[in-house]
Formats: sequence, structure tokens, C-alpha cells
Amino acid sequence: MSELYLMTTITERSRLTAFLSFYRARQVPVQFISLALGTASNETLNCLGLERSDKCVFFSIVTGEKWEELRRGLCRELQIDVPGTGIAFTVPLSSIGGRRELLFLTEHQNYQKGEESTMKDTTHELLLVVANHGYSDLIMDAARGAGAAGGTVIHAKGTGMEGAEKFLGISLAAEKEMIFIVVRREKRNDIMSAIMHSAGMQSKAKSICFTLPVSATAGLRLIEDDD
Repeated sequence: MSELYLMTTITERSRLTAFLSFYRARQVPVQFISLALGTASNETLNCLGLERSDKCVFFSIVTGEKWEELRRGLCRELQIDVPGTGIAFTVPLSSIGGRRELLFLTEHQNYQKGEESTMKDTTHELLLVVANHGYSDLIMDAARGAGAAGGTVIHAKGTGMEGAEKFLGISLAAEKEMIFIVVRREKRNDIMSAIMHSAGMQSKAKSICFTLPVSATAGLRLIEDDD
């Protein structure tokens, strides 16, 4: 049985190619990449003699075993443990929508399905939907129809999409949108099912969705709180 994680890597935009090559060489071809900016204050940057830098963020699905392999390589080959080089971390996944989608995301990782992982006494989960660009409204309409509130959309680029045809029988576009929705745990399955029904692989959106446990929330007012 394997534990699944969402691995997030943040590094300088100038090192995007080096990190992408590193992950591909270790058979983690599916990456969702978004561009970002660092948030250090000008005073801090001046004290350190640094300039404001552009960042890139990688999202990948990995097993615990694969993470340990990658962690060692990131330190040895890319010196990610050197301050200012980057950071990588994992968050446990609760579920993934669809068996074929699971196989696609974990290709080459010797994944063995076990029980879904859950954190005890959590009331919410983060539902993350990865879809073709331009279909966030369709996804949010389906999610709201099943009881979700609002979501947040960021633009990303997918890599390793050529492997989709092997598992899903279709090709996937590289331009992606990632939609983040915080949902009540008891409504998770209904919302995921609604999204997959309206915007899943059979649709033009070609959505893949999975959830992450949320340990606590603040400033979150969901529609169902008013019921």
C-alpha cells in the first residue's frame, strides 16, 4: 500500500529547465507549472544584497517512496537545501477522482492502492481541479450545484501530457487552469462527482481532481453555514 502526496516545488524561474529535467529523468513526467513572484520586502532584499526574483511553482503527485528518492536527489544534485535555492514539500492526498486518472498521475511510481487517507476530526478538505484552460466557469457551476461555495483559479502549464492517451484514451492540452475549492468533507464526493460528470474527461474541460485534508480554517464563510 502506498501513501500519495501532492509535492510542491518552488524555485527561481531561471532554474525551471533544470528542475523539469531532474523530474523527467526520475520518471515524474506529469508536472503542473505556474509562475509566481517572491514576497520578500525591499528592505529584506536590500539587506541581503538580492533583487526581487521571479519564481516558478511545480505541482506533482508522488508516492512516499518516490518522494524520498526525489528529496535525496534535490539535495545532492540541485542543492535545494542551500538557502535561496528553493523549497520542496509534500501534503497528503485524501482522494483522487477516477481510476484512470490515478494511473496517469502515478505512472512509473509502483503505486499500490490502499485505503483513502483522512486526517482525524477534520471538517473541510481542499479540492484541487486541474482542467484545460477556459473551463473554470463550467467547473464552478457544477461544484456550486453540489453545494460548494467559491473557488480560486490560477493559470498553469502541464507537462507530460503525452502520456494521457495511454491511460485516458485522449490527448490533453498543455495550457491548464488549477481551481482551488475548500469544501465540507461530507460533501466532497458529491462535489467531485458533479465536476467529473459535467467537466470530466468526456468533456472539453478534461478535468482531473483530487483532495487534500485541511486541518483548520479561518475567515471562511461557506454557503452551507447559512443553511
